[in-house]
Formats: sequence, C-alpha cells, structure tokens
Amino acid sequence: MISAHDNKAPADPAVIKEQILGKYPPKVARKRAKQILINEALENETPEITANVRTIPGIITMRGCTYAGCKGVIMGPTRDIVNITHGPIGCGFYSWLTRRNQTDATAPDAENYMTYCFSTDMQDKDIIFGGEKKLEAAIQEAYDIFHPKGIAIFATCPVGLIGDDIHAVATKMRNKLGDCNVFAFSCEGYKGVSQSAGHHIANNQVFRHLVGLNDEVKPGEYKINLLGEYNIGGDGFEIDRILKKCGITNIATFSGNSNYDQFASAHTADLNAVMCHRSINYVADMLEVKYGIPWVKINFIGAEATAKSLRKVAKYFVDPVLTERVEAVVAEEMPAVAEVAKDVRPRTEGKTAMLFVGGSRAHHYQELFKELGMKTISAGYEFAHRDDYEGRHVLPGLKVDADSRNIEEIQVSADETRYNPRKSEADMEALQASGLDFKQYEGMIPDMENNTVVIDDLNQYEAEKMVELMKPDIFCAGIKEKFSIQKLGIPMKQLHSYDSGGPYAGFRGAVNFYNEIDRLVNSKVWGYLKAPWQENPELSATYVWE
Repeated sequence: MISAHDNKAPADPAVIKEQILGKYPPKVARKRAKQILINEALENETPEITANVRTIPGIITMRGCTYAGCKGVIMGPTRDIVNITHGPIGCGFYSWLTRRNQTDATAPDAENYMTYCFSTDMQDKDIIFGGEKKLEAAIQEAYDIFHPKGIAIFATCPVGLIGDDIHAVATKMRNKLGDCNVFAFSCEGYKGVSQSAGHHIANNQVFRHLVGLNDEVKPGEYKINLLGEYNIGGDGFEIDRILKKCGITNIATFSGNSNYDQFASAHTADLNAVMCHRSINYVADMLEVKYGIPWVKINFIGAEATAKSLRKVAKYFVDPVLTERVEAVVAEEMPAVAEVAKDVRPRTEGKTAMLFVGGSRAHHYQELFKELGMKTISAGYEFAHRDDYEGRHVLPGLKVDADSRNIEEIQVSADETRYNPRKSEADMEALQASGLDFKQYEGMIPDMENNTVVIDDLNQYEAEKMVELMKPDIFCAGIKEKFSIQKLGIPMKQLHSYDSGGPYAGFRGAVNFYNEIDRLVNSKVWGYLKAPWQENPELSATYVWE
C-alpha cells in the first residue's frame, strides 16, 4: 500500500493556500486568508498574521476553552493546592491530569492533590436555584479532609451564565477557615477566544493571591524563576537536574512540579527565565514592575538551545565561576547527545515536519528537528497572539478588541518596601550592549525558512488538506488531531502531552526525542493504514451539488 508521504512532489505554497481557501464560502475564505501566511520574512520586516481572534462558527477548531487554559494548564501542575471545579463533572474530569504533568511529592511534608478530581458536580437544580451553597459545602469538605494551604475555585460556563459569585464565596470561606487561602478564577470556558484567556486569568489571580506571601530568603547564589514550564513527561525534572548541576537555584517554576510556597516565594528570585512566552509573559512583566526582577527569553527544548539558554543565564549573573560551571556541564552532557545524533541523523536527514502546537512549542520544537536534519515546512499555534508569531515589537500597535476587554488587566506598581532592582541601570545597559536582550522575544516567523506555511488556529479540514498537499514525514499536534492524521498514513506525535513519552527537554530529553522521531518516521507501519473499504469501496455516491 502507498502512504500519503510517498511520491513526494514540491508544493507551491501559494497553490496550497489557494486550494485550502477554495473550500470555504467567500466570506469565510477572506477571514481565513489573513490567518494563513506564506513566510516571506525579510531582514527588517516580518509578515503580519491575524491571530487571537474568534474561530469562525462551523469550523472544527483544535483549540481549548478558557477554563482549560486556567485550570488545566496553569494550575493543574500544582500539587498542594486543592483545585475545585465549580460546574458539571465533565469539566472537572476533562482537565484532570490529561496533560501528563508530573510532580515530586517525596519530601516528608509534601502533599499531592493532583491525583484527585475535585468538583461540585452541578446538577439541573443547581443551575436553576444557584450553586453557591453547594460550593461552600465543597470547600468546607475539602478543608476538613485535607487541611490544605490553599483552595482554588474555577468557574465553568454554567456558573457564569447563572451568576454565582465565586469570589464572594471564596472571601467568606477564607475568613471562616483562617489558615487556608481560598481564591477563585472567573475562567468560564466562553470568556475568551481560546485557552490563552485562561492563562491570563490564572496568572492574574496567582499574582494577586499567592506571589509575595513568603519573604523568607532561600539558600542559593544564583536564583531564578522558571516561567512557562509545565513538567509534561518530566521535562521540568530534567531542567532542574541541569540547573542544579550548574549551581543555579530554581526558586519557583510556573507551574510544573510547583507548590504553594514556590508561588509565595517567587518574588525573591534575581532573574526570571521565560520558556512559554504566551502563557506566562504576564507574570514576568508583573514581577519586574512590582519587585524589580528582569526577565529573559530562554528555551530548554533542543540540546543546542539548552546550552545557549544556560549561557544566557550565566551571562546575566556576570560571575566567571558560574560561567565556568555552565561550560563544564555543557561539555559533559553534549557528547552523549552527539553520539545519538550521529547514529540517528542519517535516517532522518531531509525529512519534513509540521507542527501545530500550543503557544510556543511549535517554535521550540523546530530546534530539535533542525538537530535531526529535518525541515519544518509548516507550523502554527492554537492560541497564540501576533507577538508570538512576529515578536514583541508589534505590541504597541495592537488594538484591544471586545474579546480582549473581557480579561482583567491588573494594574501593578512598585512595591513600597520590597521593590529592588536586581541590576543598576548601568549594569543593565552593559549587559544589553554585550548582547543579552531583556524582555524580548522575536517570535516564530523570523526563525522559519522562506516559503514555509504559517497557519493560526488550524482546523480539522485544513490539517487533512495540508497532509494531502504537502506530504510531511511527521505531524505534531494534540490529541484531537492524533488519530485522524494517523489514519492518513502519517506518524503523528503529540507535543501537548507527549503520548506516553518524555522528557524531551534538556540534554537527556533531546536524546529521547531523537530516538522517538527516528522510530516514528522510519517505521513501515504507516504504509499499511488504509482500511479495506478505502481500497475497494462497496458503495459509491456523489453529493447532490456535484
């Protein structure tokens, strides 16, 4: 049998775009055309793409909802906060460990509530008469059983529609319980155009209710926060191993393998290292304004990217001892990576990949594919904004639309007693002159080759059409796309939750990824995925309009 990636032929990006849009009604085609971009980036100019807009009704999007971004992505990986979903049980079950976030609760006093699914299980009568009393009872029950440091409440769509005041309930129960921090998130699923709105809402409330509660000075000479790392498949464990080996102390991860005290102590770090720009740039900005902690963009996906990020952190601290440690760690870790790459690369060289993942992963994972000699021919995000594609320089020109106004913007000012610029203006200028960029992200598009296809908010039809027209060797996305793509005879790798794999971050993660991609793209099984009725259909028909 012949699979979809056999008999490849060069694909003209303009023809591909035209064929995709040709299926849509004219009005829909005009809107989608602005979200499908043929990369023609020049040295000083990046093409403009439309992003962070509502999915067109009728299109089967691959996005998640605001609740999923808040509860599932940001707060889900936190082990010692009880997360209560106020809503129907389906919402709680949907967001329960589906991203394979891992945590280490081996310390004697460590609590781990991630394995539980807490929900008020709203029924018809709760929708009619209100669910606030039921929510109070749920909070009290969780407190009586677990006595946690914090209880978080997450609103789902019905809660917003009937008007339950979850913040009033949280305040009431916080005052009643005394030693438990109860706070709430107005993250109804419909509140934003995608899960990105949920990230913003989560970041706001974490900053408001958790960050800054513990002023205790933690031991360590070089203290950072790792922002936008969610420990999927153990990525955070591998990054922490490398940081510890270098002598760098990670005060808080937002929010993989995180706990209550990490959030409370985040303001004591000296540098914020941002992994996923989309999900966490809000916290990085607020930590800088309120406490004086600058931030840099880093990426621990890819061996070379990991080495570059470690050097960037070392450069910030301006300490020859740390610089020497980092170089020693890189020299010790890279030979094992190079050995596997040497074995695998002859079998992966020249193969092609498509990546439609999250809000930074479609960019980060291109580093790993480059290390395998593979080319990314098309990429895009589910919930990104224009700055994730084009870089932060576009931020001043972005207009706030009606959907964005639904999301609260916290007004942060310098803390009267704890604002402490970690570097003087002169030191910051010297670091920038040496090539260390602060508060800067160049976006995905400038790093992609010319004539590659960039698509925002890819949908099911477009995914299958892209595979048909461009014939990639591997397709990377999420669970909603996985099986439909595999049925086309193309290996599909989940990069939201890693299927059953990982870690893929850091040096050891790169080795894992090399081996797994090698197995995927060189397996012959994908050529045997046509069903019998596809080869010899028993019935044939045409649509009435054909």
